[in-house]
Amino acid sequence: MGSSLRMAWDDGLTAYNFGPNHPLAPVRVELTMALCREFGVFDAPGMSFTGVEAASDELLKLIHDPGYIEAVKRAGETLEPDEAFCLGTPDNPVFPQMHEASALVAGASVAAARTVWNGEAEHGANIAGGLHHAMPNHAWGFCVYNDASLAIAWLLEQGAKRVAYVDVDVHHGDGVQRMFYGDPRVLTVSLHESPLTLFPGTGRPGEIGEGAAEGYSVNVALPAGTDDARWLRAFDATVPPLLREFQPEVLVTQQGSDTHALDPLANLTLSVDGQRRTYRVLHQLAKETAGGRWVVLGGGGYELVQVVPRAWTHLLAEAAGIEIDPGAETPAEWREFVRTRTGQVAPLYMTDGRDHEFAAFDDGFDPDDAVDRAIQATRKAVFPSHGIDPSL
Repeated sequence: MGSSLRMAWDDGLTAYNFGPNHPLAPVRVELTMALCREFGVFDAPGMSFTGVEAASDELLKLIHDPGYIEAVKRAGETLEPDEAFCLGTPDNPVFPQMHEASALVAGASVAAARTVWNGEAEHGANIAGGLHHAMPNHAWGFCVYNDASLAIAWLLEQGAKRVAYVDVDVHHGDGVQRMFYGDPRVLTVSLHESPLTLFPGTGRPGEIGEGAAEGYSVNVALPAGTDDARWLRAFDATVPPLLREFQPEVLVTQQGSDTHALDPLANLTLSVDGQRRTYRVLHQLAKETAGGRWVVLGGGGYELVQVVPRAWTHLLAEAAGIEIDPGAETPAEWREFVRTRTGQVAPLYMTDGRDHEFAAFDDGFDPDDAVDRAIQATRKAVFPSHGIDPSL
């Protein structure tokens, strides 16, 4: 086995840019990379980088319709909207070289998957990826090409028989679910804010897959206001038992940080500390259930300065096998970079000072608690398909 973490990176990944007024601003990736450098994450033993090539049309056709790919190319050249493919909407404005930028993000996620599948590294990462909403034939929710689905489809093409996908973004991972809804080789698990209060309006516990894949689409829909303790309780009650039963050959995770209380587009109330605990558990589960093979993707996150860089620096540090003291001060050089790059005041510490302990669901179900009801609805919907007793 080679390095412990190999990161797919090219400066061109920040060209995935819908414009200065769009919430999905690439500066969040720039600030993450800068903070990681200041903390020495990229100097960790076993840490390395791999170059990125844009996904070819043939590769993209594993998940996307040829007509849609051509529409993306055309929109990026003419800058004309194409409503038939949801290109040129407020969520998905057209921008120059849209196809090239989107294909590069997709190629980076495939590169991360390739390095893991080929045994070049235990873990592969594309922090610019995680565009989980894109559909086979149209853009959706800030996402042009679905790099997460493409990485999974590539793994299946290489002969993988079991790939698990865990999505902790505040928004339902609807595009990935859609693409593998009938494929029992892929277990998709999404924990997200309830579709009653947040885009994309899907991800109910009854969406469980179809045919031979019934029970392989898993959705935990959490009420607005869910905090660290309740979110971690829901995660612990669903994700570990399913992964332990499924025993994936590769674990792919989408690590959107928009569950944070400061995120302007959603309504959960997690802290960086609760998110950091999730990273540690996912890392442990990759080792326990997938032989260490872990593909780490970015995702949503729209508090560009206070949240995303700190959250994802903790994430990449975890994947690289080092620990950043949550009480550590953010480096002065990074705070100055934030000021000059964004005009904003950077956070002073790598913690929000929050306690992330939680009570295990198996210690007792509270029928009056909305989170417990959400957990129970999911477990009843899918656990029997995996031979797991939902009442335990």
